[in-house]
Amino acid sequence: GEEIIHVLPQEFKIDGQSEIKEPIGMYGGRLESSFHVVVGQASSIRNVGRCIQSSGIELSGLTLEPLASADAVLSQEEKEAGVALIDIGGGTTDLAIFKDGIIRHTAVIPFGGNVITDDIKEGCSIIEKQAELLKIKFGSAWPGENKDNEIVSIPGLRGREPKEISLKNLSKIIHARVVEIVEQVFAEIKAYGHEDPRKKLIAGIVLTGGGAQLKHIKQLVEYITGMDTRIGYPNEHLAGNSSEEISSPLFATAVGLVMNSIENSTQSAVRMEIVNEQPKVVYRNVPAQPQQPVQQRYEVEENYVERVETIEDIREVRNNVAKEESTETKIRRSFFDRYVDKIKDFLDNAE
Repeated sequence: GEEIIHVLPQEFKIDGQSEIKEPIGMYGGRLESSFHVVVGQASSIRNVGRCIQSSGIELSGLTLEPLASADAVLSQEEKEAGVALIDIGGGTTDLAIFKDGIIRHTAVIPFGGNVITDDIKEGCSIIEKQAELLKIKFGSAWPGENKDNEIVSIPGLRGREPKEISLKNLSKIIHARVVEIVEQVFAEIKAYGHEDPRKKLIAGIVLTGGGAQLKHIKQLVEYITGMDTRIGYPNEHLAGNSSEEISSPLFATAVGLVMNSIENSTQSAVRMEIVNEQPKVVYRNVPAQPQQPVQQRYEVEENYVERVETIEDIREVRNNVAKEESTETKIRRSFFDRYVDKIKDFLDNAE
């Protein structure tokens, strides 16, 4: 069977008045709404949950991959103008279409970068690991960029002779499969935006995912669809000192999931336990210094400036000063405790 993953509101109507994005706080006698419902195979959902839990991580929820990637690489202006996000992953190629700031259409194409690797493996008669390395280092979606005499040598297995592979032939293999993927995605886009999606999706297409790192894929998508295309990087949502690897389109979904978790104020998937470590005592051989007798000084305020004649008077003055110092310490501690409590409450709410 199938299970519901997302129920995404499209628009609301109050007493026949349409195009209402947020009905909360409005008055009316009849409320209507339309939703975009995302479902998935129940067995696949359970398998994902078991995989996460078996790794020791608590599963807090599921998010459709293109929705998470969209949060990481799309701007609100693009969502308002109309944009198609294409997330080329390893196993699937995902599509999410936004218009007027709302998710309008989603689709999953059942093949992605792994199929390209398999094509290279079969076409060049090499193992999968070598095919993946060839795709990453020398692969191109546009075969016209490579010359006939450009050749890469692959080490042979178990002492066999190295194998020479033409980069032009490699690009032809990649090009054929990428064209098939893009054409299927474009058919989904046209199903939503009719025959001319350029007029409906003003912001064009945004490519992300590991497959978006393929050379010249942007130019190929523009050539097939006729729509403006850019590569989506999640770096605008990351700290300035983040590594370049995390800023890659490959991590768009991961960054989007973290952003989604923070926005929804959900608890961290991994429970962190604070370990109270006992302070370690370090002994050092320090030569003893002659100690000078220390005279205790008591500063007495004007209220206690009196004539002191007896030992009882001295004790009374000291006790009064000690009481005031103790009161001041309690006030300071109580303020600090309240400040710490506020910080703890803030962090608890942030989780």
